[in-house]
Amino acid sequence: MKHKITPLLTTNIPDLTLCNRGKVRDIYEINNTLLIVATDRISAFDVILPSGIPYKGQVLTGLSEFWFNYTSRIIENHLITTHIEQMGNPVISRHKDILAGRAMLVKKVKVIPVECVVRGYLAGSGWKEYQKTHSICGIKLPAGLKESDPLPEPIFTPSTKATIGHDENITFSKVTDMIGKNLAEELKEKSMKLYLLARDYALDRGIIICDTKFEWGITEKNTTILIDEALTPDSSRFWPQDGYVPGKPQHSYDKQFIRDYLESVHWDKKPPAPTLPPEIIQKTSEKYLNAYKALTGQNLL
Repeated sequence: MKHKITPLLTTNIPDLTLCNRGKVRDIYEINNTLLIVATDRISAFDVILPSGIPYKGQVLTGLSEFWFNYTSRIIENHLITTHIEQMGNPVISRHKDILAGRAMLVKKVKVIPVECVVRGYLAGSGWKEYQKTHSICGIKLPAGLKESDPLPEPIFTPSTKATIGHDENITFSKVTDMIGKNLAEELKEKSMKLYLLARDYALDRGIIICDTKFEWGITEKNTTILIDEALTPDSSRFWPQDGYVPGKPQHSYDKQFIRDYLESVHWDKKPPAPTLPPEIIQKTSEKYLNAYKALTGQNLL
């Protein structure tokens, strides 16, 4: 890492209305738009950790911008701009030193309360569920699969969108009950389409996208668009193709590294979370920066 910075754990911008402080993002309301600011906070097992990860917010914003632009040819999204000077707001401009590189101005939409997860490989909670039932979210899978194996084909495995506590895997029929059959089918189709496009792009750059999570919203014109973040190390598992060996956990560019550390110290996964050692913080920061470079071909720093 070229130089150290102090992680940004929270923002407080006078003259802007803070409408939500999430696990990672601070969201401000500006007329009919939202300013989404990615801090360096990190959560694991749905608990915000006391330690921040340097450059994490910039990686999340930069990668989301990259993917929103790359996928806009097939799916509309909420991004207006990440460029402070194009936001046309003097308050934002006055806080450019904090916001540059980590803020997105986006369209305000009605959020659909479903986490749209697409899995191409067997890992994480999907692997745990498969070991018990040979299925994930009610989708039956062949017997004899190993951890990290590719699935016969990608599957749509939605979960609840919890504002507090843990997201919970649900069946597609449950999604249909929640939001209606037509919208559920649309989310599934669009999520699968996005995953396949991103998977193929990433593979060409030596990255396996094991799984990823999409979020969707509905505009005033009743159009369903991609929102939140897209294909970042927070919302996806990225594995280096070099060294990929099924049958065990994989090295990753994402926050699975943090989860593995927390499992090793036998934390009960309830607040308060333990402070991360400096070497874990630095290694995680490097993983995020490496993911950005591998996928965009650019150095963030």
